[in-house]
Amino acid sequence: MNRINKSRWIPVLAVAFLLTATVAFSVKNDRLFQIAKNIDIFATLVRELDSYYVDEIDPDQLVGVGIQAMLEELDPYTEYIPEEESDEFRLMTTGEYGGIGALIGSRGEGSMILMPYTGFPAQNAGLKIADKILMVDTTDVVGKNTSQVSELLKGPENTPVKVKVLRDKDTLSFELVRKKISLKNVPYYGKLDEKTGYIKLSDFTTNASSEVRNALVNLKAQGIDKLVLDLRDNPGGLLSEAVEIVNLFVPKGKEVVKTIGKIESVNHTYKTTKTPVDKHIPLVVLINERSASASEIVAGALQDYDRAVLVGRKSFGKGLVQTTIPLTYNAQMKVTTAKYYIPSGRCIQAIDYALSREEGEIYSVPDSLRKEFKTQNGRTVLDGAGIEPDETIPAPKYAPITYSLVAGNHVFDYATEFFYQHNDIGEIEEFDLADSEYNKFVAWLSDRDYDYTTYLEKSVEDMKKLAEQTPYYDEIKGQVEALEARIMHSKEQDLINYKEEIEKVLREEIVSRYYFQEGMIQAGLQKDAVVEKAKELLAEPRNIQSILTAKSE
Repeated sequence: MNRINKSRWIPVLAVAFLLTATVAFSVKNDRLFQIAKNIDIFATLVRELDSYYVDEIDPDQLVGVGIQAMLEELDPYTEYIPEEESDEFRLMTTGEYGGIGALIGSRGEGSMILMPYTGFPAQNAGLKIADKILMVDTTDVVGKNTSQVSELLKGPENTPVKVKVLRDKDTLSFELVRKKISLKNVPYYGKLDEKTGYIKLSDFTTNASSEVRNALVNLKAQGIDKLVLDLRDNPGGLLSEAVEIVNLFVPKGKEVVKTIGKIESVNHTYKTTKTPVDKHIPLVVLINERSASASEIVAGALQDYDRAVLVGRKSFGKGLVQTTIPLTYNAQMKVTTAKYYIPSGRCIQAIDYALSREEGEIYSVPDSLRKEFKTQNGRTVLDGAGIEPDETIPAPKYAPITYSLVAGNHVFDYATEFFYQHNDIGEIEEFDLADSEYNKFVAWLSDRDYDYTTYLEKSVEDMKKLAEQTPYYDEIKGQVEALEARIMHSKEQDLINYKEEIEKVLREEIVSRYYFQEGMIQAGLQKDAVVEKAKELLAEPRNIQSILTAKSE
């Protein structure tokens, strides 16, 4: 047997190592040179534009546009945050700002109060939904856009602000003191029935997990032994809060999510660290296409551990993690640094942005390339397209007339008039629109414009356009026109045909005038098909168990 002469290999290995290190160093130096070169070109270009361009330019605005355009080439979540936008960014991540505590927006002309938040200066001072804002301090805001009015209302905590509004035909003035506004992550929780609790989680800013914990503890003290956690329309937020919320329902030491990126410092495994509040309570989680990011971590982890049944519609599919990096001059950059993977090992990111850049169009993962993973009990789950619910409930379809009445502010305006004609509506559960009240609404609409095109009319219109391009159109023209006349909608008849869904949106809007955001959410739970399915599943424990233990073939 030949003996290996180790001493002969040592120089060879050393040379190989030096060659590898040299190549790596060369590649790194080349990248640094490319970066420095392009930064110098960009700086020179802006300087020469400022000197030679025919009109004056705004360097801040021009460079800002350039930076944002560059970042948009990467993905929608990597963005530049200049110093002047830092307050808005802080609001997004913490849910806190200095102001009066009201959502404002436009309903026709000018800005108005759309929702005063419970317990904050606007509500405490007596501002109401639909109050049109005329002045903020000494500034006339009629004609200003909503963002301009919002900026005037915000300010340092404990500073005074005067607001003049038009309410119906009366002009009213209010003196308020701005406070630190902490928007609730849990705007409402309560009981769906004697034994079933409900928690609406609308965001994942600071303290989200504490709010969910408090709601859960309070509901258990009221005797509930089943729970619905509603993550519909929740865009996500802080990953740490998502981990803590999962920990409320699963044991200590369980992996919730893993982040993996290009650099080692972003690679991390997040596990539960506390004793759960209740690891056995039957649990249903509601999701839809606007449940994203942290919402998907919570829903996906609970699904992977077979801890909850998911009901609703497939989630958004955002499996990317962002990190905020400070820049010079108090600017910041929110940059995508990693992908996250939930306990089964799947990443639910639905769009491959690197491939999308190469191909010039949005590239979604095709079904044929989605990989299978297993939950704790052996159920099959897939990656690459969001979180799929265990029980799918189709999205509600509203008739064109309903959309028209809402978009035209007719529902909003009628609810406002109703509020000033009725002192109270009693308990939310007991309030319903009588036929006589609905008939008043129909009569109120008689001289208002709310025309629309029905789905059938649109289909016939499209067919007619295609038919007109054929040589046979003259032969069938009479039949097409007869069909058009026959399917022409009647607004009066549609108000009867779609009465139930119109009453639902009208009832919710009216309730909001008396019970604000919390009441609007509570009213919306009635006749909610997704909530009804959740209640049906929770009514019999075997329903939940049969879903969570059903292994895929």
